Amino acid sequence: MRGRRALGRALLPMIVMSYLAAALGGCAGGKTADTSSRITIGIPQDLDSLDPHYMTAAGTKEVLFNVFEGLVKPDQSGDLVPAVAESIDVSEDAALYSFTLRDGVKFHDGTNVTAQDVRYSILRAKEAGVNSALEAVADVTIPDEKHIGVALSAPDSDFLCNLTCAVIPEHNADPATNPVGTGPYKYVSRSPQENVVLTRFDDYWGTPANIRDITLKIEANADAIVMDLEGGSVDMFARVTSAQKKQLSDRFRVYDGTMNLVQALYLNNAYEPFSDVRVRRALSLLTDKQGVMDFVSDGAGTPLASSIYPAFTKYFTEELNDLYPLDVGQAKALLKEAGYDEAHPLTFSIAVASNYQQHVDTAQVLAEQYAKGGVQVTIEPVEWNTWLSEVYTNRNYQATVVGVDASTLSASALLSRFRSDAGNNFINYSNPAYDEAYAAAEAAVDDAEKTAAYKQCERILAEDAANVYIQDLPCFVALNSDYDGYVFYPLYVQDFALLKKADRN
Repeated sequence: MRGRRALGRALLPMIVMSYLAAALGGCAGGKTADTSSRITIGIPQDLDSLDPHYMTAAGTKEVLFNVFEGLVKPDQSGDLVPAVAESIDVSEDAALYSFTLRDGVKFHDGTNVTAQDVRYSILRAKEAGVNSALEAVADVTIPDEKHIGVALSAPDSDFLCNLTCAVIPEHNADPATNPVGTGPYKYVSRSPQENVVLTRFDDYWGTPANIRDITLKIEANADAIVMDLEGGSVDMFARVTSAQKKQLSDRFRVYDGTMNLVQALYLNNAYEPFSDVRVRRALSLLTDKQGVMDFVSDGAGTPLASSIYPAFTKYFTEELNDLYPLDVGQAKALLKEAGYDEAHPLTFSIAVASNYQQHVDTAQVLAEQYAKGGVQVTIEPVEWNTWLSEVYTNRNYQATVVGVDASTLSASALLSRFRSDAGNNFINYSNPAYDEAYAAAEAAVDDAEKTAAYKQCERILAEDAANVYIQDLPCFVALNSDYDGYVFYPLYVQDFALLKKADRN
């Protein structure tokens, strides 16, 4: 290909990593793996899908990260590195992405990954519509069995992050019940609302996982988590609350990190009160973020003002927090302008998934804070599957507290959903100025121009009070001291392959 361009932060590590991965892959077979080890990991909800192109829940994606891989995947620094591909080329105009496939990559069913499988997977993921950014794929070509070309309908120098979409075999007739990927773990079985079982894939192209067998135990009852950890039915739980952390014995090591998500009171902008920017701004002025953090996480966490969290270093704009200082008087004035007062108070409900205690606690604190401004809030706890279907998919809700994650450190991973026509725009946000700023970011090839345009998107969301932004929550991971090796990513990811039996010597 002619006319290569310099690669940005997300692509620079690939040149080095392609050589490292080849070296690691070549020596992987020499590693002596533990053939008897197993671990039980608690997860707060069942998987919403086993089909990687149709899964939507962050909790599902972080688990299936271990089962599926794309042409590229994020590493422990959040950078994109080669996976099924061994190298990547991007055209000067960022409209054509070319990949050289890695030799010897096998699916979990023992068959070899082919260029046709890759093409099929990308087009299937586009058709699924879960990631609306894949709509930009105009064509996927196969110059030969070693190479793949992904042509875009318009230039986008950030598009690589979307090619983490899972590569699956075209011959697999039912991925929803028989998921087959290329990752370090392969699927064994699932008992709905009880568990999911994985086992190490010994023909993995890279460094094999340390622990052989993993059982993912559904812990939908937050009140039972500490009891199950101490009782031995669960060895690890990735997001205990600060209160649960204090209850654990010294049999557990607790790792401190961040959740890497945007927790907010997400507002259905199609619901009449929230279509009025004055109402949305009033709620932001009534929100004491530090008060929320004090109650929910003993003061830990990072206050947010838009849909970017601190791990997105060059995009994160901390000063936007100054837009809405706590001001009950100004909030009441805005509500009065919008037609709400003591005689006709603003009332709405917050739907919140009952299995996420931090979100439930946040909703309760917000209800108390808003009462000071004369706003009446009803909290509606719902089961996770109900939240997914009614809130996220059907958009049948008024407001909800949840955390929105990202699969890579590309700003588009968090900001694309707020385009007016985005299929995953579950808050029904629509603003022509935002659409224009996002289109400018998408089209920019120069990194400084792209960064400036994404920051403009953040500012518009903040000034428009699209949601009531709260915080990036702290993350407390409880791991039985019989195990070691937990590593935080700057993304909502659980890398089970790094876990190992603790060395007692």
